[in-house]
Amino acid sequence: MTFRVEDFEIFILILVRISGFIYTAPLFSLRNVPVRVKAGLSLFLTVILFYTIPLPDVEYAGTIGYAILAVKEAIAGALMGLFSNIAYQILSFAGQLMDMEIGFSMISQLDPVTNIRTTITANFYSYLVILLMIITNLHHYFIKAVVDSYYVIGIGEAYFPPDMYRMMVRFIIDYFIIAMRIVLPIFAAILVVNTILGILAKVAPQMNMFVIGMQLKVLVGLIIFYLIIGYTPSVADFIFNKMKELLLEVINVMQSG
Repeated sequence: MTFRVEDFEIFILILVRISGFIYTAPLFSLRNVPVRVKAGLSLFLTVILFYTIPLPDVEYAGTIGYAILAVKEAIAGALMGLFSNIAYQILSFAGQLMDMEIGFSMISQLDPVTNIRTTITANFYSYLVILLMIITNLHHYFIKAVVDSYYVIGIGEAYFPPDMYRMMVRFIIDYFIIAMRIVLPIFAAILVVNTILGILAKVAPQMNMFVIGMQLKVLVGLIIFYLIIGYTPSVADFIFNKMKELLLEVINVMQSG
């Protein structure tokens, strides 16, 4: 199959959707991934897709019409990457809740991946999930999903319904519920510790509960964290399934028009 000048406009539209996905998808959108690598991967995937997927006849009215098609493709790719990337932040949020209960939230560090200040446990969970993504080849699934999206949503045929925000609102509710389920063991343990400290404060008011409580919370929190760390792969598997569900759901929503 030869490359014709007439097909260059389709090539650009494919590149726009792939680029929008790569720059927002989990793992690929990390700040420590060089921009040249992202651009090269986008171009490489575009070349492969150009010669494998059926190329439709794109119709548009002038330069403005083509610009609208390009914007639609960019939004479609960015939404697919964004919705799958949001689920990745659940464990980071759960780690911040854990640190608030244990007392580690007073110590923050700069996360070079997101370039924001975060807590120790949240940073640990972020790197652990990234490692599990690479081990389980989840990034291969994301690439395959965006490739298969061309068979569901044709080039320039993406549809954005006005009630699309409801899907995001529904997930934000699940976002907090899932995070609280992850942090529940530590939350329950620290609640018991606070109850015991409250009783001791009444029984022995001469004791400095602030000094004892800080050390006891850290000790109990680390013990519980050690006990639940083995369940991290199961939690990560649940999060990964959530990523897949959101990615497929947003593709179906954009195709329903």
